[in-house]
Amino acid sequence: MQARFPTNFLFMKVLLVPLIAFALVTAAVAQQPDARPWMPATAQKLPRWRGFNLTDKFYLHKGPSAFQEEDFRMISKLGFNFVRLPMDYRFWIKNGDWEQFDESALKDIDQAVEWGRQYGIHVCLNFHRAPGYTVAKPAESRVLWTDTNAQRVCAMHWARFARHFKGIPNERLSFDLFNEPGQVDPQVYYAVCKKMVDAIRAEDPDRLIIADGLKWGNTAVPELRPLNIAEATRGYWPMELTHFKANWVNTENVIPPIWPRPITCGFIPGPAKQKAGDGGPITIDGTFAGGEEMRLHVMNVSSQANLQVEADGQPIWHHLFQCGPGEGEWKQAVFEPKWKVYQNVYDRDYVVPIPARAHELRISVTQGDWLKLNELTIRPGESGTSEDILPLSGEVTADAPPVRYHPGAVSPFTTATMEDRAYLWRERIEPWKQLEASGVGVIVGEWGAYNKAPHDVILRWMEDCLTNWKEADWGWALWNFRGSFGVLDSERADVQYEDYDGHKLDRKMLDLLQRY
Repeated sequence: MQARFPTNFLFMKVLLVPLIAFALVTAAVAQQPDARPWMPATAQKLPRWRGFNLTDKFYLHKGPSAFQEEDFRMISKLGFNFVRLPMDYRFWIKNGDWEQFDESALKDIDQAVEWGRQYGIHVCLNFHRAPGYTVAKPAESRVLWTDTNAQRVCAMHWARFARHFKGIPNERLSFDLFNEPGQVDPQVYYAVCKKMVDAIRAEDPDRLIIADGLKWGNTAVPELRPLNIAEATRGYWPMELTHFKANWVNTENVIPPIWPRPITCGFIPGPAKQKAGDGGPITIDGTFAGGEEMRLHVMNVSSQANLQVEADGQPIWHHLFQCGPGEGEWKQAVFEPKWKVYQNVYDRDYVVPIPARAHELRISVTQGDWLKLNELTIRPGESGTSEDILPLSGEVTADAPPVRYHPGAVSPFTTATMEDRAYLWRERIEPWKQLEASGVGVIVGEWGAYNKAPHDVILRWMEDCLTNWKEADWGWALWNFRGSFGVLDSERADVQYEDYDGHKLDRKMLDLLQRY
């Protein structure tokens, strides 16, 4: 028997088919990254973008390099929405002539901007090496801050970029003028930035422009406010932690970093040199069960110094350091003509057994000139237990506050003044919040820690940074995505990686970034 359907069923079928098709198309479009809402962006208020620096063009090596679509795809898939592209201008010039543009090289940057659109990622273009300026080596032959011809050429490059990308909304694209200018006079910086801004706005009046802070991105520049541009700070602090054993910075006498970190002075003057604010004896309060050892790393000694350790007021160890010429206990003999004395570099350890049931250790110079320690450690009595490290500052800026020892704690040494999240807020956030309050948008253009620092230390430090930036309502861009600072292929020795699309993923770091 032939089935028969009521007329209204056929009508509903005719009506529902296109509706279902429309719903499927709509759902498919909604799954595309480009459907992600773009975040409004102005120079007065930048969004809380979160993402990474992609470093494919930040330095010209042996040949051309291109950005990779898989980076944009993965960054979007992992929930991030920002990339900063630090670039070397030598990629897009012809035959080393900084006035000739290679259009094929610009197509690589076009492609990156287009991938940003496709995957819902804001793209920030930065001149890491600009005509006449770089923080990398080799240095430019001309100096941008003083050379008017270099300024003319650099402005020409920015004008070329502005003309080329005109019409792309600020929600999707911004320009970051120079990477980390150093010790530049603020008025000189303003004058050079103004030339770049004028060149850009002559081609694209509404383009969103960002300028890195001075002193390598760390210091806010209120002098730039008349330019109506945003500013970018940095998140590399303290450098002893973020750049631990990095081969492009001074790695001499490095100490494994800890976080949070006590702020303690390692400069110990002799009795005749002691005065308020100039260091002094180091006091450590704690309960010692017995079997512990204290290791003192002596760096520098001036003339002569008797280093003494007391436990509960009783001397338990001392060593007389007597500087002079030639070979000796020291690593290097150094004669200071100004003072007509030897101030030798020892750079060696001295171990002191700690008596059982001691409660207070005091390290002092009982006679002589002065001595500098850069590290103090305590090794618990149990065999195989790692030592607890107290880094000591060589800066003669304050008296050494008492140190409290808590064996087994995440932060075994504490003082009244600590480098911690509150410290980062005071030193690294508050000055920039003052700038922001005057109508200048702020973003953390770069941050991160090199792969030689202990992973657990880095994660604690990163969480404090991220917590502060979330409270400040600032965006950030980790240096980098793939590589020694990143979440992929970082080659850290103390991370258990998992496979992610053929890459080695630092899952703990990624989870932390995604939470903020």
